[in-house]
Amino acid sequence: MRTMNLDFPDEVFPTLRQTPQEFACELRLAAAAHWYGRGEISQEQAAMIAGLNRVQFLDALARRGIPVFVVDMDDLQEELDRG
Repeated sequence: MRTMNLDFPDEVFPTLRQTPQEFACELRLAAAAHWYGRGEISQEQAAMIAGLNRVQFLDALARRGIPVFVVDMDDLQEELDRG
């Protein structure tokens, strides 16, 4: 596993009412949700990035109102056309 260090102004944490650790968890989840929502990574990969198991990741998305399943409308139409 790789470790990354990111620098943020100290003022960010009180504004968001989060500790640096809470902020890091939220940042990981946000990044994972973003890439998953764009279809760039799988649920499993997104869960690993977020530091969660797959069920926890899907639950976290649902609690935040983020679509749990990414559906490409063209792919869906093709499936429907095939019967």
